[in-house]
Amino acid sequence: MDWLLAGKALILGVVEGLTEFLPVSSTGHLIVAGSLIDFTGDHAKTFDVVIQLGAILAVCWEYRRRIGSVLTGLPSRPDARRFALNVAIATIPAVVLGLLFEKAIKAELFSPLPVAYALVVGGLAILWAEARQRARGVVPPRVESVDALSPLDALKVGLAQCFALIPGMSRSGSTIIGGMLFGLERRVATEFSFFLAMPIIFGATAFELYRGWRLLSADALGLFTLGFVAAFVSAFACVRWLLRYIAAHDFTVFAWYRIAFGLLILLLGYSDALDWSE
Repeated sequence: MDWLLAGKALILGVVEGLTEFLPVSSTGHLIVAGSLIDFTGDHAKTFDVVIQLGAILAVCWEYRRRIGSVLTGLPSRPDARRFALNVAIATIPAVVLGLLFEKAIKAELFSPLPVAYALVVGGLAILWAEARQRARGVVPPRVESVDALSPLDALKVGLAQCFALIPGMSRSGSTIIGGMLFGLERRVATEFSFFLAMPIIFGATAFELYRGWRLLSADALGLFTLGFVAAFVSAFACVRWLLRYIAAHDFTVFAWYRIAFGLLILLLGYSDALDWSE
């Protein structure tokens, strides 16, 4: 295995794991990081999707009891069927739009400068949403449990998830902030975002591997495995940390990080300090 490529795979795996479930855009970070370390092209796109699988498996492991309970309860428990239905309803809009506009999105938006604009816009949206939450004062959220979600609530969150088709907007950010705006308690919105990631990422990984299986040489498999493991470990640690963090904090710090990071990318791009024209 090429040790330089192995180092790049390790870096990108950690970047994926640390950013997949935070409202900062893992895809945006992977695009920027890949450009910085010169890890681009068809192999890189397939690699990015595969390491996302490592990140989502970390969440599956964290919520393995809940997932097992839902799966075993589908034949007999209405709450399990309602939960599965809500996840399906919330998944459909992004899947439909993703299939319709995938080529256009990848052709026009998968580069650092469009990502930078999306990071800034998403950061401003988070600041607005958090200001709105503070203005509500002590008014309790309308939905205080994932099991209390209605199909209409799920559809609204699913529509919010569609913004994540724009690289840099963030899937978790779109669903968490969207859920909060629609009346979900912060932890409920975060956990439902985790569950929504599962069908989206599993489906995207299966589709990308089917389409790009010719790129999976023996050397590539080693790199993919390294990135996969790095993403799993870092995502598991990040999810544990995030659940503790949101118990006492809001998402304002992530908004300011997005804005600062996005402005830095724009500064470097337009000052020609780095060539990100492609």
